[in-house]
Amino acid sequence: MSRYWSNVVGELTPYVPGEQPRLANLVKLNTNECPYGPSPLALAALRAEAGDTLRLYPDPNCGVLKQSIATFYKVKPEQVFVGNGSDEVLAHTFLALLKHGEPLLFPDISYSFYPVYCGLYGIAYRQVPLTESFEIRVDDYFAPNGGIIFPNPNAPTGRPLALAEIERLLRANAGSVVVVDEAYVDFGAESAVGLIGRYPQLLVVHTLSKSRALAGLRVGYALGDAGLIEALNRVKDSFNSYPLGRFAVAGAAAAIADRAYFEQICAKVIATRTRLVGDLAALGFEVLPSAANFVFARHPRHGGSALAASLRERGIIVRHFSKPVRIEPFLRITVGTDAQCVTLIAALRDILA
Repeated sequence: MSRYWSNVVGELTPYVPGEQPRLANLVKLNTNECPYGPSPLALAALRAEAGDTLRLYPDPNCGVLKQSIATFYKVKPEQVFVGNGSDEVLAHTFLALLKHGEPLLFPDISYSFYPVYCGLYGIAYRQVPLTESFEIRVDDYFAPNGGIIFPNPNAPTGRPLALAEIERLLRANAGSVVVVDEAYVDFGAESAVGLIGRYPQLLVVHTLSKSRALAGLRVGYALGDAGLIEALNRVKDSFNSYPLGRFAVAGAAAAIADRAYFEQICAKVIATRTRLVGDLAALGFEVLPSAANFVFARHPRHGGSALAASLRERGIIVRHFSKPVRIEPFLRITVGTDAQCVTLIAALRDILA
């Protein structure tokens, strides 16, 4: 059937999402989902939305959600863009803001969707190597470019970049857009949202899948100068004017407004991460400093692939990346509940013994 494909399809290397197995009693620590449920206010808003109005189209501007986000971050609604998960927000960003003559720059070990977007939209890019300690070095991005994008904290390493370093990069890169992908920022890194008023080339992207526990609702958003947001809206309205349904808008707006629950969840995940890092270190693992809801760890005497397979035999799944070769020994382990992490450590203790 490939004879019917457009030429671009055969040249694509699609993104491979984390596995979503249907197994009973599984300890699922592979896709960085929140181990706790959504805000009770969000669940109440979803229930309230189930009614006769579902026969009507949702607001294409998602005004209620944009206002909730704008209030939370103390920005204007016209500085907010929303979409069907942060992946869609990123996809529109690549097309609207990052397709230029010079190559796009991003880390060589980073979110593996970035090169997929470049292939889809025909964007030239250059991957900038992380340091030997798997850190982003800002000086390496002081080069001609058509844009810069990186996660903060980085994924899959979990290492954060200090806000002062991000600002230093912005000062040196006024001629193109800098996108900071903050999917995991709420678990211990410094957000760059406070800089958007001073740097019109800065776009910050967030998701409700992690710290707001709404991965199943598919909502993401971007914050930036109104000029950048206008470009994203022009692409969105040329693609799908209604990316978010009534349930998504209502649930997401309520989750954003529930600051107390959000802060409680983040604190619980951070506390569990601290204990998990200590327990892994006691077993001989090297664990990179993490400001995310996952850790990146390797054992000096056991390969990542073998450890992942052994854990799977015990009903525990974690994420292993075989490429690039530099991270093959590592496991990316989502921070689960305390009970899940206890089960993980017990299984690793058994494997290593």
